Amino acid sequence: MTGAHAQPIGATADLPRAWTAAQVDAASSPVPRAERVPSNTHAVPAFGEAKSYSIPAAEVFGFAFLLNQVNRHTDGTDFDSNTSTIRRNLHSSWVVDRDPFAVNQLGHPYQGSMYHAFARSAGLDYWESLGYAFAGSALWEIAGESTLPSRNDQINTGIGGSFLGEILFRLANLTLEHDDLPPLWRETAAGFISPSTAFNRLAFGDRFKGLFPSRNPVYFSRLQIGFSGSAQNQAGTSTTKLRRNEALVDYSIDYGLPGKRGYTYDRPFDYFHFQFTAATSNALENVMSRGLLVGTDYVIGDSYRGIWGLYGTYDYIAPQIFRVSTTSASLGTTGQWWISREVALQGTVLGGVGYGSAGEARSGAERDYRAGLSAQGLLALRLIFGDAVSLDMTARQYHVTDTASDDDDGQENILRADVSLTWRLYRLHGLTLKYVFSKRDASYDGLPDANQQVGALSVGYTYLGQTRSGAVDWRPRSEGGPGAVR
Repeated sequence: MTGAHAQPIGATADLPRAWTAAQVDAASSPVPRAERVPSNTHAVPAFGEAKSYSIPAAEVFGFAFLLNQVNRHTDGTDFDSNTSTIRRNLHSSWVVDRDPFAVNQLGHPYQGSMYHAFARSAGLDYWESLGYAFAGSALWEIAGESTLPSRNDQINTGIGGSFLGEILFRLANLTLEHDDLPPLWRETAAGFISPSTAFNRLAFGDRFKGLFPSRNPVYFSRLQIGFSGSAQNQAGTSTTKLRRNEALVDYSIDYGLPGKRGYTYDRPFDYFHFQFTAATSNALENVMSRGLLVGTDYVIGDSYRGIWGLYGTYDYIAPQIFRVSTTSASLGTTGQWWISREVALQGTVLGGVGYGSAGEARSGAERDYRAGLSAQGLLALRLIFGDAVSLDMTARQYHVTDTASDDDDGQENILRADVSLTWRLYRLHGLTLKYVFSKRDASYDGLPDANQQVGALSVGYTYLGQTRSGAVDWRPRSEGGPGAVR
């Protein structure tokens, strides 16, 4: 099969090509939209029929206890909790703690993702698992540390960790569904992605080995490996040394892209976008995610399919000289428009509020960031030209305020923008040219204004998830769409 046609409803012959054969077959139902049967009907027992509330509760407690013991013997007195510190924390006001930025904004969300996945992989639904992550975070803040409980950690771990944990849980299950990979490879890769999920599969055998019903979402992934060089730099008062050249590994996936017939969005994160970039300069330069919490799909004409609703986002961005991270809820939409038979435009628009942290990078500083309520927006576009070229453009804006903060009056405004051009050279192999721009403007009473910016140009090899760059076809076979061979 050389490729199946990707075509908007109502168009005629010579159609664009679509997804893999398996996805095309699953997407090709000619049933009209109003009569379609929800895709959660399946012959095997539903995931969660053997679910347990007590097992993940014990796992969350045990994980927190073991983590406390490890930190107690390696990281000093902050973890020497006892009955006296627990009683004090139960009667104390919550504060913004002074832990390093990466600990609060990256370590705590990952800790929360472990709590979430313990519950999720024991058969509980998303909202139940979020409760376990939130309760696990509160347990840690009150009994796991001897310091005062931290509200920023509670948000990062309990909510941001749940957003991240759901994505990692679904990616692990997506990996387990790849029958073309040897079983050992599937299990190992899934365990690396979501260790909590792997633990339950290993510890409880067949009880939790019923695969999560992903409903065969349309997804598109990209892996990029390349080198980056700074094109411009204004470090401001940052005391960290900027590395102008670095190696990069970037991975991104769009899961549950709109347009597939029969695929519904009645569960949180039935659609999500996830991206991370690892760099030789600062390990993880960014981890960015967004997922549809509550929403539905919609149709405009014959050429546009979309989803809209409330999204949950967790972002961590650290371009060497400053950092920003937020956990937020946003209203928005994601959609795809077939402009012509060979050109498709995908995009997401979001705007919302949350709690975030931002600041310049200063060597040896006890805390080089501020935390507070934040407002943020996102515009992401992908223009797809047939099988050959895709152009991606994304802009993120963050405004971190002094509301619910314990620091000086002031604010942080941060812009993160990137544009990339990808050529598919042969099969799933391509070349990407990318420019990333980051800018920070901050003002605080009694302090000079801070203005920082850094731009980097990179080039590298790209491994594509499929030749269409994620373009989704929704025409049934009866109209010459999916299943038709060019």
